[in-house]
Amino acid sequence: MELIFFYLFAGVSVISSILVISFRNTLSSAVSLVLALFGVACLFALLGAHFLAAMQILIYAGAVMVLFVFVIMLLNLGREELLRIKMSFSAVVGILFGGYLATLLVLRLGYLSEPFRPLEAVQDYGTVRGVGKLLFTDYLVPFELTSILLLVAIVGAVVLAKKEI
Repeated sequence: MELIFFYLFAGVSVISSILVISFRNTLSSAVSLVLALFGVACLFALLGAHFLAAMQILIYAGAVMVLFVFVIMLLNLGREELLRIKMSFSAVVGILFGGYLATLLVLRLGYLSEPFRPLEAVQDYGTVRGVGKLLFTDYLVPFELTSILLLVAIVGAVVLAKKEI
């Protein structure tokens, strides 16, 4: 049963991630990104990391996406016209090749000798203590660099959106 949910949420994550880069409308891309982040949170929950799943939804799908939507609205990119889907030869070849690779993946997974089992959980895996310990010891510099990067992105969006007086 877990295997079915794994493939379901993995498929939702992959498909919505592809939609993020294929939509022309920025708000549609943001909604697809929320769906992708929700799929990843469900995968965390399947692995038994319930704290990470909750933080994925609260922080990324909630707060960061609100920030993205705020920046999108602040930039006032304007309403884009809906475009018709035009199928070119390269798009058809890409779809066929992607289907071929997906078929190979499904067939290969069918021949695995052992069924899918998540790794044995470490004692602190996915708990507040384990995440906090890693975040403030091994990953302190990347954590701080990410916060600085988000701050620079917000300031850049405000500078770009500011109109000349």
